Amino acid sequence: MLRRLLKCVREYKLHAILSPLFVCGEVIMEVFIPLVMAHLIDEGVYKGEMNVIIKTGVVLVASALISLMFGAFCARSAAIASAGFAKNVRHDMFYKVQGFSFNNIDKFSTASIVTRLTTDVANVQNSFQMIIRGAVRSPFMLIFSVIMTARISLPMSLIFLGIIPVLGIGLYILMSGVHPIFKQGFKTYDKINCVIQENLHGARVVKSYVREDYENKKFRKISQKMYELFTKADKRMAWSMPLMQLCIYATMLLISWFGARLIIASGNDAAAGMSTGELMSLITYAMQILMSFMMVAMMFVMVIMSRASMERIVEVLNEESDMTDPESPVTEVPDGSVRFENVSFSYSGDDTRLCLKNINIDIKSGETVGIIGGTGSAKSTLVSLIPRLYDVTEGSVIVGGHDVREYSMDSLRNDVSVVLQKNVLFSGTIKENLRWGDADATDEDIERVCRLACADEFIQGFPDKYDTYIEQGGTNVSGGQKQRLCIARALLKHPKILILDDSTSAVDTKTDAMIRSAFESEIPDTTKFIIAQRISSVEHADKIIVLEDGEIRGVGTHEELLGCCDIYREVFESQTKGGEDNE
Repeated sequence: MLRRLLKCVREYKLHAILSPLFVCGEVIMEVFIPLVMAHLIDEGVYKGEMNVIIKTGVVLVASALISLMFGAFCARSAAIASAGFAKNVRHDMFYKVQGFSFNNIDKFSTASIVTRLTTDVANVQNSFQMIIRGAVRSPFMLIFSVIMTARISLPMSLIFLGIIPVLGIGLYILMSGVHPIFKQGFKTYDKINCVIQENLHGARVVKSYVREDYENKKFRKISQKMYELFTKADKRMAWSMPLMQLCIYATMLLISWFGARLIIASGNDAAAGMSTGELMSLITYAMQILMSFMMVAMMFVMVIMSRASMERIVEVLNEESDMTDPESPVTEVPDGSVRFENVSFSYSGDDTRLCLKNINIDIKSGETVGIIGGTGSAKSTLVSLIPRLYDVTEGSVIVGGHDVREYSMDSLRNDVSVVLQKNVLFSGTIKENLRWGDADATDEDIERVCRLACADEFIQGFPDKYDTYIEQGGTNVSGGQKQRLCIARALLKHPKILILDDSTSAVDTKTDAMIRSAFESEIPDTTKFIIAQRISSVEHADKIIVLEDGEIRGVGTHEELLGCCDIYREVFESQTKGGEDNE
């Protein structure tokens, strides 16, 4: 896990190395300062030597300034290294997510991925910054201070050998049970993000059904659970501070007691006991040792907190997409022909829970294919196999004479435009949204596809026309306008295959007819798949597929299906009768 995360340091490796080096310089000066202070007290203050006081004072100030300089350089390097490390972790995670299939994304959930990219990365960044400073500073300070303590008085240094195990064992006992709590807490973060995301996306539904109270209760419940988990962890960690203070005060009392006795016992013979300056430096070293342990304890807590975050981040980084390009992929789609050969599909990969069953159909390049079926009949699932959004469970999908698994996914998807049932626009101008289809498209190209999609008329009505800013999710345009913009964006790719997944449901029948007429005259060589609920949207198609429960119940033209397919005839008659009643 650590090895995988450390790969993200990359170009910030120098700063990550410099920070511990600067810490070493800071520690050396901090350990040197108590010796200077002892000399100042014993040889200057105690003996009344002003000359010694001035010289030693200058050395003391210079040492403090050098220590401050090393500390500042260390802080700067650590900040650059940790921020850069976090940037690379986010980049690697986001890049990895871009390569995920829908199955991979479904495994983690959107809210969980967002939490991992934000909260978890922030936790790991804080731990990394603390480790590259504290993981060097604390051991060095501890070792040097103990050495200096033993140099001053070996018997007095034994006090630390008694206190250190007590502190270490106590901290381990306190922290050993915290990791599972934090791990559960971060899963709760995922849930609370999911609740927020659903509430914001579905704000109109919540308000129209007057369900604000219900949503408040749901949020309060998950928020309360998070509060209880982190409170439980904090209560356990809170005992670390009293334990630290107990050890510090016990050490101070023991050093003061035995040190004072040694000073009294020494009399005028410093060699027989301990000087006042040595006692002062000993107390300073004791504080340094115990503060080092306190820093170790804080690092331990931070690592315990971030360990769960590390595991969640590495889980994403190590996740492999279940769809990959072949070793020698086909990079060009010859034409828009599509053939399904004994295709069966299950989202879970379980062949006992198939969404599509034994699909066989042959579609020539340039044909218009309508797909009709009730809710849950797997219409969207069928067309999602063409651009390889999912891989078949059994059989094969042939596009342009090649199995879709033989293509590089970029090449295949560049020649297959999909206007999904849930239309998505991004924040930016209309032009910027449309150029998702072709980044190099000219203004004339954009206007041409908008006329084909019957979008040019309403765009010209905006004050800024094609420079009109679209809010996130396209909230400032109507459903029908959003659909037409998405169709225009798809056309801008000049696809060999165009899939419209119920993407004209929000436009009126006249506009729907105009769009279909434009397709027939302007893109006759493009194979068009039209999923629709209205018979009028597909009745002029070259071929109509009727689906029910993931199986094909009929294939043919409008007239052929009226004569041989009961399902199609019932739908047609229900819609026709509804129209006559309305008249």
